[in-house]
Amino acid sequence: MKSLLFKITLSFLCSFMVLADDQASGKELPKVLIMGDSISIGYTPHVIENLKGVAEVKRHKGNAGPTIRGVARIEEWLGKEKWDLIHFNWGLWDMYGWEYHKEDRSPEAYGKRLESLVGRLKKTGAKLIWATTTPACPANEKTMERRFKQNVRISPELERKYLDVALAVMKKHGVEVNDLHAFIKPRWNKYAIADNNVHFTKLGSKKLGEQVAKAI
Repeated sequence: MKSLLFKITLSFLCSFMVLADDQASGKELPKVLIMGDSISIGYTPHVIENLKGVAEVKRHKGNAGPTIRGVARIEEWLGKEKWDLIHFNWGLWDMYGWEYHKEDRSPEAYGKRLESLVGRLKKTGAKLIWATTTPACPANEKTMERRFKQNVRISPELERKYLDVALAVMKKHGVEVNDLHAFIKPRWNKYAIADNNVHFTKLGSKKLGEQVAKAI
């Protein structure tokens, strides 16, 4: 038991010393890009905090919105940086249609655009991690109700279609999956702002940020 404890302690100290040496020598930290909607806006500061001294974490400006917007602006968001890892998601906007477009937003069309986006991300040479889309809210979504005067509630069956389509694309391309949906779904009542809101409390965003940092 003492031997095992010694080995664990030694391993930790060695890792710390390597990190300290890298920082002292001015060695660049791995560059991480987070790409996503307002859910990622909420958790990114916590990812940065959790990976301080381990990775240089950045997020593109604005909201990645639906896959339609992603296809149009992916080059702008990638910029000229050489990314070592990209953690990304699209999904809620495609489900809800907060911004209407003439293009089809069905699960099938979503999958095709996601396929195109993954193809472009692979060309960066970065390691890719897909964040599964966090849950649709159980009640009529408030923005659709107030702004667009529409009662929109995503059924569990429709939500599952979007999730499965995305997972199929990731499996096809060998992309690692960070299952944020599975993590936060059982904790919805604890961390969701309200049943008509897809967003999370500050503590909920913190917990999501911890999960993202672990995956990275």
